[in-house]
Amino acid sequence: MNWKTRITDLFQIEYPIIQGGLAYLAYAELAAAVSNAGGLGQITAMSLPTAEDLRNEIRQLRSLSSKPFGVNFAIGMHGIGYEDRVQVAIDEQVPVVTITGGNPTPIVNMLKPTTIKSLVLVASRRQAQKAEQQGADAVIVVGQEGGGHLGRDDIGTMVLIPQVVDAVKIPVIASGGIGDGRGWMAAHALGAEGIEMGTRFIATQECVHASSSYKQALIDGSETDTIVIKRLIGAPARVLRNDYAQTILEIEKETPTYEAIKDYISGTANKRWIYDGIETEGFGFGGQVTGMIHDIPTVSELMKRMVDEAKDIRKKWGE
Repeated sequence: MNWKTRITDLFQIEYPIIQGGLAYLAYAELAAAVSNAGGLGQITAMSLPTAEDLRNEIRQLRSLSSKPFGVNFAIGMHGIGYEDRVQVAIDEQVPVVTITGGNPTPIVNMLKPTTIKSLVLVASRRQAQKAEQQGADAVIVVGQEGGGHLGRDDIGTMVLIPQVVDAVKIPVIASGGIGDGRGWMAAHALGAEGIEMGTRFIATQECVHASSSYKQALIDGSETDTIVIKRLIGAPARVLRNDYAQTILEIEKETPTYEAIKDYISGTANKRWIYDGIETEGFGFGGQVTGMIHDIPTVSELMKRMVDEAKDIRKKWGE
């Protein structure tokens, strides 16, 4: 079957499936596996200690895959500059840069003199239009079902995607609540030309940095086993429900300030569970798609499964 869309053409990939940025988890092994399976893998730049660490990670990825890949810049991370890391991405001539969690303008402007494609994550129609005006090559549109940081308006993927598709001319990639071939095809039916998956790619064998405890929680959880933290400080993020996350909610409700919860929502607290497996002392991002995760396949097995599901759906559609 022909899987060609503007996204596959733009990024020179076989399937319009993009791996999310995944703070502290999206490194060379996972990104290479996704790219080798026909999608677009990504490295998370801002989780690495230095710009040189990013350079090394890019080169490690290239030793594992000759396929296109992306580097994600989560520029909303507190107190971390990103210009030196963006310069590394430019120097290393990475194919794609994605920008999440902040004002994308400075990075988009840095990329304009290059051949690097820019991809901006948005959570509203207005943000998508602004990204298009700034020169982004495509947008990822995340609905409120997604894991990690979300928009403030609680708009679901099913409603948000067609709204954005109608509002911009650049390609739209759907994100939030997608974990199999059915979600992929549903996104196309809504007008998207590709999908991004984050939570589902955590529960794969090549996501080697994720603890077995964290992966098992993704398998065991249902669609109701996530909660949104940081809403009252204006930065909503969906995480897996546990006692630690409930404590964050309680503190936030009593004192809705960043200062009150900063130690609880730090990268260190995040890594205590996702790296060290200590669920009682940390939190883990996760979307509602956790209710659809029942195993930990290899990335290639997951991608093949999704393609087979999508083929069956397209046959039913008469394609």
